[in-house]
Amino acid sequence: MISYEYPLSERIRTLLRLEDLYERVEYFLAKSDALEHHIALLSLFEILEVSSRADLKSDLLQELERQKQTLEALRDNPEISEEALDDVLWQIDQASSRLFQASGKIGQELRENEWLMSIKQRTNIPGGVCEFDLPSYHYWLQQSAEQQRHDLQQWLAPFLPIRDAIAIVLRLLRESGKSSAQVAYQGVYQQMMAGRVAQMLRIRLSRDYHCVPEISANKYALNIRFTTQEGMQRPKVAETDVEFELTFCNL
Repeated sequence: MISYEYPLSERIRTLLRLEDLYERVEYFLAKSDALEHHIALLSLFEILEVSSRADLKSDLLQELERQKQTLEALRDNPEISEEALDDVLWQIDQASSRLFQASGKIGQELRENEWLMSIKQRTNIPGGVCEFDLPSYHYWLQQSAEQQRHDLQQWLAPFLPIRDAIAIVLRLLRESGKSSAQVAYQGVYQQMMAGRVAQMLRIRLSRDYHCVPEISANKYALNIRFTTQEGMQRPKVAETDVEFELTFCNL
């Protein structure tokens, strides 16, 4: 099965982008090649840009508190495991505490590092970080993998409270959804929202279908077109019926 997630709000769109960037930077950080550590640093710069929204930290704190109150109300529910509930509440408390203790603007430590900012500025220029452009960065890339990894971990550290909070919010969002089996006849599916509120859609379909969903949605209707592409030709709507799993996720 292949899963596609589609955010229905700007806030969830930002969280999904950051989640993807955190996964990328941590993947390449764990490697040992200088070029892989270069990609890790570029990904860290992207995290810095995306997380620069002034209200991101307060949004996450408010959402964690809201989820905590919602979960606390389930404490006397016989169908809810007290142990599992306590574990989730503990994770929320820990994430909220670390996020609250993170003083100042997110990533301010990196912004005050003139050397890193000089590299970031050059990354906006195609091929702008060649050794003759930034000899000091070329020197850093020649250091041991352990030294590079140590530096990258230090630069990433101020962003970890945001990562932990995002992980909890997105996990709760994904677990909130109820899935249903649907069919896109001749590759097209439409559903009226009829007052349904959702923050994210998830579509899962078999890898046997050689097509991808193109999604558009608003508060009135959801439209999905499954398209195929052959070679350099423009995508076209699939000519067969496509069975898929649809999930509406909402916190």
